Amino acid sequence: MYMAIMIILFLSSILLSLLLLLRKHLSHFSYPNLPPGNTGLPLIGESFSFLSAGRQGHPEKFITDRVRRFSSSSSCVFKTHLFGSPTAVVTGASGNKFLFTNENKLVVSWWPDSVNKIFPSSMQTSSKEEARKLRMLLSQFMKPEALRRYVGVMDEIAQRHFETEWANQDQVIVFPLTKKFTFSIACRSFLSMEDPARVRQLEEQFNTVAVGIFSIPIDLPGTRFNRAIKASRLLRKEVSAIVRQRKEELKAGKALEEHDILSHMLMNIGETKDEDLADKIIGLLIGGHDTASIVCTFVVNYLAEFPHVYQRVLQEQKEILKEKKEKEGLRWEDIEKMRYSWNVACEVMRIVPPLSGTFREAIDHFSFKGFYIPKGWKVRLLQNP
Repeated sequence: MYMAIMIILFLSSILLSLLLLLRKHLSHFSYPNLPPGNTGLPLIGESFSFLSAGRQGHPEKFITDRVRRFSSSSSCVFKTHLFGSPTAVVTGASGNKFLFTNENKLVVSWWPDSVNKIFPSSMQTSSKEEARKLRMLLSQFMKPEALRRYVGVMDEIAQRHFETEWANQDQVIVFPLTKKFTFSIACRSFLSMEDPARVRQLEEQFNTVAVGIFSIPIDLPGTRFNRAIKASRLLRKEVSAIVRQRKEELKAGKALEEHDILSHMLMNIGETKDEDLADKIIGLLIGGHDTASIVCTFVVNYLAEFPHVYQRVLQEQKEILKEKKEKEGLRWEDIEKMRYSWNVACEVMRIVPPLSGTFREAIDHFSFKGFYIPKGWKVRLLQNP
């Protein structure tokens, strides 16, 4: 009898929890005149469909399918439920203009809870403040005069990469190789890290984190999210050790000031915990090498798809090479001559943006295209409307 009562109480508590979860889920969508769309299952929403489309190589399919269902115009807004939050997805140039002009007025930058759980120290300061500081620091570091000194380094890494990974190969899988290439450049320019074994070890952890960041935030053994949390701890430990060592070197005068992004940040960001600075570096590494590798991959793809474009790019490179001395490395002046090549890269980024979209959070109620967006909702901003 006692066991039966315990089972009934246990099942009742589960049922009550599910009902409360369902009630909370439905309460998010009880406002009048919300955008059309599906809300999916409680807590999970349509996250699985969203992530599945990305893993299949067609992240835009999640959006285009719903645009066709919920709008007949090129500018559309529809509701969904992603990463545990009610979300309005805004498409079209007018949607982008509306959100950009109301940045920090109606919406602010937002990241899924999975990011804060993988990098918990990033929750200590506001995303608005952090984004502003990072933009200021990076804008100083990325000035042409600052980038000039990295041309030779990138050329050296590129030559070594092509000799070891591409030469004498009948066929290659491009994306993994471009990720390896861009990560090597990122490690060198961000941390002055050159040891191939150490770079390879970090890369494995980074790939695990990158996969887990945009996943269902369920911390159970074997899940992508769980593996990402473990990998982030190892990364933070490794990068924090590099930060501490660099601080000591700068104090002792053994490291060149502003030699790389880490030194530049240490010299300009003020007193910061090693772990917080490590999280910033990790975030830059993930964002920097991942987006760059996507661009490189699609440049190769479109050059293969359009031979006449490839021939013009090749001809431009040959003309630059003719003017150089034997065994002379790449210079900044050479890059300035690559006008057609740069136009090709820009067109690729226009057609296939390396980031399909970003998230915002509504800090006040507002209307768009006649639909009501409640305060606290998340807004998905598309990079290629």
